[in-house]
Amino acid sequence: MRKSELIAAESVACLNKALCHLKDIWEEIGIPEDQRLERTNVVKNHVKSLLDMMIAEEESLRKRLTTSIEKCQNDLSKLCLELQLPPFQEDRSGTMLQQEKDLRTHLEVMLKEKNERMQALKVLTEQDQDLCDLLCFQPFSISADSVPSLEQLEHFRQHISSLIAEKEQRRKEFVTLKKRIILCMDDLDHLPETSFEKDVVCEDEDNFCLSKENLDSLKVLLHQLESRKAENERVCGSYREKIHELWERLQTPQEERDAMCEHMTLSKQRNMEALQAEVERLEELKLKNIQNVTEAIRNEIAVFWDKCFYSTDQRQAFVPYYEDDFSEELLSLHDAEILRLKQYYEDHKDLFEGVHKWEESWRLFLELEEKAKDPTRFTNRGGNLLKEEKQRADLVKGLPKLEKKLKAEIEQWEHEQNREFLVNGQKFMQFVTDQWETYRLEKEREKQERQLKKSKQTEEDMVYGTVIRTPTKRRVLGNTTPCKARKLNATSSTGTSNSTIRSVFGGTVCHSPIKRPPISAGKLGNVKTPGHGNPPHQGLLERNKENICHLTGGVAEMMKVPASPQRNFSINCVAGTYSEFQRDLSKSSKSKHVPEILNSAIIQL
Repeated sequence: MRKSELIAAESVACLNKALCHLKDIWEEIGIPEDQRLERTNVVKNHVKSLLDMMIAEEESLRKRLTTSIEKCQNDLSKLCLELQLPPFQEDRSGTMLQQEKDLRTHLEVMLKEKNERMQALKVLTEQDQDLCDLLCFQPFSISADSVPSLEQLEHFRQHISSLIAEKEQRRKEFVTLKKRIILCMDDLDHLPETSFEKDVVCEDEDNFCLSKENLDSLKVLLHQLESRKAENERVCGSYREKIHELWERLQTPQEERDAMCEHMTLSKQRNMEALQAEVERLEELKLKNIQNVTEAIRNEIAVFWDKCFYSTDQRQAFVPYYEDDFSEELLSLHDAEILRLKQYYEDHKDLFEGVHKWEESWRLFLELEEKAKDPTRFTNRGGNLLKEEKQRADLVKGLPKLEKKLKAEIEQWEHEQNREFLVNGQKFMQFVTDQWETYRLEKEREKQERQLKKSKQTEEDMVYGTVIRTPTKRRVLGNTTPCKARKLNATSSTGTSNSTIRSVFGGTVCHSPIKRPPISAGKLGNVKTPGHGNPPHQGLLERNKENICHLTGGVAEMMKVPASPQRNFSINCVAGTYSEFQRDLSKSSKSKHVPEILNSAIIQL
């Protein structure tokens, strides 16, 4: 049961209770029946009128809701048509209040959308009108009174965006053209003459009409000015080139050249006139100095001969170069030849530069090969050796690649020119092959010389003995490794250890008194003995061999004899000369501990 029904039941109960209470009061008072009936009618009428009034108010509310729903429905239908939207679908399952609220809310949303569309249409229309006036375009076709659809607004915005982009593009183009036109006018010393030129130069950029026709007219004007400027620059350039040639040939002083400094860079009308006057003046001087000018041209011809790798026959083919009868005709021949050489060099500049690059690389390669033979380069600090080796490796890799590239270019050139490409009268690839062959033969010759020198050195070593060329490693005096010998009752004496007597497995090993070569002995020719300048005697060498043999045999025998504790001793002596060595050896032999095994050197003594 609803709460409203409960409240209604309670209202009825309260009314009954009130009537019962009134009845009790009336009975207690003693009001007669007719008055009770009258009073009860008053209560009934009062309650009834109150309820009727409340019902009337609620009925009025229902009527207002119905009217509002109908109005909202009508307005929504119109707005849907204006906004080009599908009809609004009502939700009739709800109450009137909910239905009226939904309709009213949706109506407010649609009215807001309508106002927004109209406002956007107004703004876009204003922008379109301004852009169309500036660009000379037709306005966008759309009604200003009806509500536009979302698609129409989107198309309108895209149209405006395209107009804005076109405006920016045209403005940039206009500004660029205007700057170039002003520069050209300034270079040509040209003042605006027509109204269009005045509008371009003097009028504000924002006020200039950016129509297609105006931009095309600007391009035409710029082309005319640039053509005039290019012609002036071409004429001035030819004048400058001619002036430089005549200056070099006539050896014009630097002071006179500096006076023309301004005209040698600018190409305005006054500069062109000044350059023309200078050319005429120099031409007159040239006729007065034909010999000097001709010799100057000959120097230029010689330079281009070198650049174009002309052979002697090709150079001698130009006979006027060797004539001494200077005249205007001879000068004109030289002028024609230098122009031909310059044009020939420019036409094949890349090929000539490639050949020159190969020659430079080859020269550098030979220089590095020559440096590689120098032994003093290993003592050079600063990383030069590493740099040279890296540079040499790069050249070894780069030269074949460059030769391959030049070969292809030369073949193409020969095919186009229908003649051979010669370097100093020889085919370039043959010249390259000859250079590599010469290099190979030189390396082969050096190799044979080294082998011959090595064989001679081997023969000398076999006859006279091998000369110690590297320092020997010094022996470290100290405890002997247990696996080789056992140190017995070690006693040492101070002094310089030039020779040593050690006890090895109960025996005494006596080293030769001959001093060992110092560390720097490898740098000397021979190892010298103390007091002598000749190599060791052959007999002394034989004794050393015998010592080695006896020592080997003694060690082998000692492996069979157990070591005695009484033999644990060693004698270290310092013998600067052979007599001292003999004296110390005699002291060792007189000891009460006589060794069972003696070195052959002791036996011989």
